Amino acid sequence: MNTTILNQHSEPSNKHYLTKLYWLETKFEWLKTIRNPSFAIPAVLFPVIFYLFFGVLINANNIEASTYLLATYGTFGVMGPALFSFGSGLAVERGKGWLDIKEASPMPASAHIVSRIIVSMVFSFIIIISLGFVAFVVAGVNLTLSQSLLLLITLLLGGLPFCLLGLTLGFILKAESAAAIVNVIYLPMAFLSGLWLPINMLPSFLQSLANYLPPYHLSQLALKVTQQDMGGSVLNHLVMLALFSVIFLALAIMASNKRQA
Repeated sequence: MNTTILNQHSEPSNKHYLTKLYWLETKFEWLKTIRNPSFAIPAVLFPVIFYLFFGVLINANNIEASTYLLATYGTFGVMGPALFSFGSGLAVERGKGWLDIKEASPMPASAHIVSRIIVSMVFSFIIIISLGFVAFVVAGVNLTLSQSLLLLITLLLGGLPFCLLGLTLGFILKAESAAAIVNVIYLPMAFLSGLWLPINMLPSFLQSLANYLPPYHLSQLALKVTQQDMGGSVLNHLVMLALFSVIFLALAIMASNKRQA
């Protein structure tokens, strides 16, 4: 009887303990990130500055183009925090031995990953809201409330494959070269997916290549919200993003197992 009572009381306590661990890890991950201006400031400002230049100045009074670029630069914006927080950030922690210390602690292994995903999503939220403010107030973009909310949710959830890609890179890249290599992957992939220029302005062979890049499928889902996509079913884009997520997760697990071997 006493053992049963103890077990009944310990289970909620364990749940509370785990919740507190996840909360604290997320809190300190957030504080560490915002105290790093070389990451926090560019992550938020770059997509907004690019959108101001291409979506507002170059396409002044062209509401259709400004709306299109809101969706594509929103995709570009959510990629950055995901790739750099996991990619270069994790590589630096691994190189300095911080990851080994965390793995030796009683903290659940998933807490470190979950906290980074949450922080990445918060940064993505800030970026999307900033882009939306510029689009609605400066560029004159006009979306309904339901469209705005759907675009926000699509972009936030669509950042997951890039978190998993960043996780893979974080496990295999060296700290000294991680940021440069992530940029080499991030920027060309964004361009080739039609995030900076409409995909139909690229040569036909590059348009075909875009079908094999995850940013293209996320941007097409975002553009479906504004009714400016290139076609293809929602299910097709979701399946492709899910497939990329599974591939990146498998690669991340393999890289993690190899590191610990």
